[in-house]
Amino acid sequence: MIYKFTILSDEIDNFVRVINIDSEATFFDLHTAMLDSVNFKKNLMTTFFICSDNWEKEQEVTLIEMESTSEYDNLVMDETKLDELITEEKQKLMYVFDVVSDRAFFMVLSEIIPGKTLKRAQCINSEGNPPQQILNSQDVNYASKINLDENFYGDEDYELDELDEEGFGDLNLDNSTLFSEDPKF
Repeated sequence: MIYKFTILSDEIDNFVRVINIDSEATFFDLHTAMLDSVNFKKNLMTTFFICSDNWEKEQEVTLIEMESTSEYDNLVMDETKLDELITEEKQKLMYVFDVVSDRAFFMVLSEIIPGKTLKRAQCINSEGNPPQQILNSQDVNYASKINLDENFYGDEDYELDELDEEGFGDLNLDNSTLFSEDPKF
């Protein structure tokens, strides 16, 4: 059987990759095909997650054997065949390519083609540029990820100017009030 995976990114709107791979290939083979399709370096830690229909992470398949306290078995990419965990169309996976920043590609098994085999994975559709593989500290703008609108903390009258540089407002409290022996809370 051939599995056809459609791969998307939540960072780049027009990014799409479609990879055909034999169902008896390993997750490592899929990992290699993924990296080749986006021209990413192969020297970084990555991991796959089998996901629920709501993209909740379930079974993990790691690049190398790792200790885990998860309820799921510790599976390794080069020892785990795709058809051991992936069995039905529309099954969802996540391929975490930047473990530190928890950035991933979202994958769906878009088609199962019975009666055919492939020796090597093939990227059959490539649209758009991939996201940057690793974000540098200069590339991460944390302020842009925080939604400071008029409903910040549920206060519609909230004004960004009310916060001082550290974000706590003008409390004018001295240490004796903060650390008294008889707390009033």
